[in-house]
Amino acid sequence: MFTHNTNSKSPVLAGALLVLFASISAFGQGLNSRDRDTGLMMLHRVRDEIKKNYYDPNFQGVDLEGLFKAQEEKLKQATSNGQVFGIIAQATLGLNDSHTFFVPPQRASHMDYGLQAAMIGDQCYIIAVKPGSDAEAKGLKAGDILHLLDGYKPTRANFFTLNYMYYTLRPVPVLNLTVQSPGEQPRKVEFNAAIRQDKKLLDLTSDTGNDLYDMIREGQEDDRINAHRFQEYGDQLVIWKMPQFDMSKDDVDAAMGKFNKLKCMIIDLRSNGGGYEETLQRIIGNLFDQDVKIGNIKQRKETKPFVAKTRGNNIFRGKLILLVDSDSASCAELLARVVQLEKRGTVIGDHTAGAVMRSQQYNFQIGVDTIIPYGASITNADIIMSDGVSLERTGVTPDEVKLPTGAEMRAQADPVLSYAASLAGVKLDPAQAGALFPIRWKLKP
Repeated sequence: MFTHNTNSKSPVLAGALLVLFASISAFGQGLNSRDRDTGLMMLHRVRDEIKKNYYDPNFQGVDLEGLFKAQEEKLKQATSNGQVFGIIAQATLGLNDSHTFFVPPQRASHMDYGLQAAMIGDQCYIIAVKPGSDAEAKGLKAGDILHLLDGYKPTRANFFTLNYMYYTLRPVPVLNLTVQSPGEQPRKVEFNAAIRQDKKLLDLTSDTGNDLYDMIREGQEDDRINAHRFQEYGDQLVIWKMPQFDMSKDDVDAAMGKFNKLKCMIIDLRSNGGGYEETLQRIIGNLFDQDVKIGNIKQRKETKPFVAKTRGNNIFRGKLILLVDSDSASCAELLARVVQLEKRGTVIGDHTAGAVMRSQQYNFQIGVDTIIPYGASITNADIIMSDGVSLERTGVTPDEVKLPTGAEMRAQADPVLSYAASLAGVKLDPAQAGALFPIRWKLKP
């Protein structure tokens, strides 16, 4: 599975992460000897699983034992569980691998910051603000440049690590931003996250309890947000908003079969973090009339070809346009690069994430009666493209760079999709394009 969420890293960021944790450690609870021992067990288990399962037995030249030993000494001085999790995370970050990271125990409190931000070119922008949120009440709007987040400047190098910290490792109830609206001076904004307090223990067996039904509803909510969406324009064009690579082979074939007589297809891979390799292979198999070698999967003990089999006469033969951005990662990047290398279509948008590995998530637990679950995502393969190059930390440079301005984001316009539609002979002004696929927010934090 090729999936990238919020874990792109560098050695510099690995060091910065502990500094970030130290700055907010006041929110953490005190640490007793039992908690510290639990943290040490987690650290050792993660280290051992990386030693056994990481795709490169030389760990990309990193002294794994030395790396984890240094973190063990830091953990002995930790004063909160938050710092413990940050120290374990820092150890995994030291491998400088986009898909190897620590998954801490799930928190009972869930934070919803009420906004979305992304790198557009070399600048970080707020791209959406949730209606009814405190972020909206404090005047934050799409199109605002995000200069500082709690004193740290978001960049392409650290953006995913900041997301990893604020959404996974150490969510915080209050954010302090320095933002700048189009045509205005920078200003400071402090706002509150919406907080949902869940139960620490769930009963999934009771006939009268609601915990199981709450989990089912949560899954349905995720399905709604991540649903694939399509917009057709006669026999001229279909726009496929693809949030992730999660379709079965049959679902891919059904979608492609419905549109394979159209003249043009735009696949919008912006903010697509990847997914299942089977979905990627099937999509490619529906776009080419011959088998396509995506590249080689370089594993710990072997390297094997990664091939997509053609569907022959049932493929889509029309014009193909792919849209990408800085949040397009893993499978999205592989698809974009295959289309470029095979000269099958045009890639438009922003430079992609450069987070292209294959990983497996390992789930662990401590305890018997009272269980503390945690885990780790560990890279088990690199993907070497057919031109001999890995996209990890490199990404895909689009054939045509097209970026929205802050003013266009403020107006909820989408000039990138508008331009792509014009290449298909369909007139779609930026405002119309921006209204096609509105952001679907979670109804609860």
